Amino acid sequence: MNSRALRRSHRRFATLFSLVLLLGISLSTASEEPALRGFVADEVASQLVWESRYRELPEPQNIRSYMHSISEEPHHAGGSGSKRVAEYILSKFESWGLTAWIEEYEALMPIPTERVLQLVEPETYEAKLKEPAMAEDKDSSDSDRLPTFNAYAADGDVTGQLVYVNYGIPEDYKRLTELGIDVQGKIAIARYGRSWRGIKAKLAWEHGAIACLIYSDPEDDGYRKGDIYPDGPFRPWAGVQRGSVMDMPIHPGDPLTPGWAGEKGARKLAISETRTLAQIPVQPLSYADAMPLLKHLRGPVAPDDWQGALPITYHLGPGPAKVRLKLSFDWQVRPVYNVLARIDGHVFPNEWIIHGNHHDSWVNGATDPTSGNVALMETARAFSEMVKKGWKPKRTIIFASWDAEEWGLIGSTEWVEKHADELREKAVAYINTDSTGKGWLSTAGSHSLQKLVSQVARDISDPQSGKSLRQAARERRIEQAKTDEDREKIEKRADLALSALGSGSDYTAFLDHLTVASLNLGFGGASNGGVYHSVYDSFEWYNRFSDTTFEYGRALSQFVGTTILRLADATVLPFHFTDYAETLDQYLNEIEETHEEMEDAPPLDLSPVRAAIEELHRSGESYESALARFSTVNASSLQPEAAELARLNRLLYTSERLLGYDGGLPDREWFRHQIYAPGYYTGYGVKTLPGIRESLEQRSTENLERYVPIVAGAIRQLARQVNEAQVILESLSR
Repeated sequence: MNSRALRRSHRRFATLFSLVLLLGISLSTASEEPALRGFVADEVASQLVWESRYRELPEPQNIRSYMHSISEEPHHAGGSGSKRVAEYILSKFESWGLTAWIEEYEALMPIPTERVLQLVEPETYEAKLKEPAMAEDKDSSDSDRLPTFNAYAADGDVTGQLVYVNYGIPEDYKRLTELGIDVQGKIAIARYGRSWRGIKAKLAWEHGAIACLIYSDPEDDGYRKGDIYPDGPFRPWAGVQRGSVMDMPIHPGDPLTPGWAGEKGARKLAISETRTLAQIPVQPLSYADAMPLLKHLRGPVAPDDWQGALPITYHLGPGPAKVRLKLSFDWQVRPVYNVLARIDGHVFPNEWIIHGNHHDSWVNGATDPTSGNVALMETARAFSEMVKKGWKPKRTIIFASWDAEEWGLIGSTEWVEKHADELREKAVAYINTDSTGKGWLSTAGSHSLQKLVSQVARDISDPQSGKSLRQAARERRIEQAKTDEDREKIEKRADLALSALGSGSDYTAFLDHLTVASLNLGFGGASNGGVYHSVYDSFEWYNRFSDTTFEYGRALSQFVGTTILRLADATVLPFHFTDYAETLDQYLNEIEETHEEMEDAPPLDLSPVRAAIEELHRSGESYESALARFSTVNASSLQPEAAELARLNRLLYTSERLLGYDGGLPDREWFRHQIYAPGYYTGYGVKTLPGIRESLEQRSTENLERYVPIVAGAIRQLARQVNEAQVILESLSR
């Protein structure tokens, strides 16, 4: 090294050393990995200062205040409360000096006009189907609340014998068949848990049931877990979980406008043409209403692992309990109000970082979704303060508070479908939050962003322990590991692995349809409780049993905001591809193991996919070497290279696009991503390499022969684009 280079190296080290001490990043950690991925050396100091300033801005009392205002009254999508909340959020954005607006859509959102559930044999019982007010919680008596129902259930008036189907998932129906129990022409009663409610309704219909009841069993969600509300956080006897039973694994969004935006005047399908509405009546129950039905079941005693916590012996039926269910809905189209705000980038204005959460709830919704939405609002406020202090993002930042998520991810899906062409060109990443509480950081998303998330978690402190969020989350994962092998895997890696995303929140349209790199972030694990989607998810409950100090809401704002800062301001977007390759290799190993364990398995040759993954790994390693060399250049030397930097970054942020396939997945073309998707029979739960994995599970030789080359080709395309990015990096490093 010549003397000039040596002096330059010493200056860079001195700058980094002082900032490490200033911001509390340990020297040992800093030596193990880059200080900031995607920033050249003489940019790091300034970036760390701005990040430090940003993290001082979010305030717990602000988050508490927003929650109190939003959760004061019910605000379900399609109602006046949702518009009130949207206008409140808009007023806040505008008061902070942000450019903000509401985009209005419309969607089919039927509300029940009649709900009757009766036990007619061997005794009579009229189900209450209502949550009583509690003196301890003023919000439980609010009048403008939705009744207890499952959105998109079918109209009907049916009577039949009852059959207990446990959780109502595929393996439960297989076991019923083995036990000689048939639900054909019967009414299935399933307990919440182990799967998304829409799958329970779909499977009941596919097995011939004429209706489906879904109740919360105290074994899973009630007094078996701890004291019930208002004495404790768990679901009380009369608490009911509302929720949609739209068949979202086919497609989310407005059932009448699949693939295009649900706007006034837009083309709409007839209800008879839709694919995502339930085919049978479906009704949610409290365990108070389920008890009189279940206690009159006879037939075989349910297996030990099917027994719940009600003070009865659970039988399978059918009968002699006979039930009548009558449901009617108004089948109206209702308005949807998305609230958006924007900070324009000054270097790459056509590269967008999007952060979203939804604002609609089933009732007052303090936890779901207001806890996450108010953290987003505080993040937006903090960024407005940064702008006032002179900070200018290189890339454009968009904040979105979606409507009608609860019904079927409607607000975000309609927005994505309306702006699809522009988003394909400009969306760098989508960062989602939803409900949040207290506990440990939860991270899931595109594995090209895994290194970024891990580094941000390294640099932010946990509110309770004072450790880094990364260390606290790793220790929690080690503690909860189910096997020694799982524990060893976590202990061996220094970074924080991302979980794969399926569905269930507003990232779905971005990731699964447009294949935009996406994240889902939040805190949880220590906010025990069971008031999900009930009238008791109130400000009172949250203040007593969840993030009572709102410190974790602040931590979420700090974490998401820092992630946005790094994406918005990095000279080179902080994507990482060896992580992706290693994760894909794990997914492929899982499929191979499944194939080996199957009886009468169809032929399966995964060697093209394996070769493509190896190619991606080599490309990723070469890219990392080039990025390491690039990080030593001087920022001023890159000013004449703006066009090349833009070309490089476009290659990086469009990399996830290459993992999409226009033909989609088998029988559900809306889902285009070939690496992540919700399972056809898991609902929210992810299926990785879904075209291959589900084709194998269904023993479809035809689809296996189709999707193996599709997946291999997509991964090879990604590898080649990474190579192209590496070449540009090399030229910029000279």
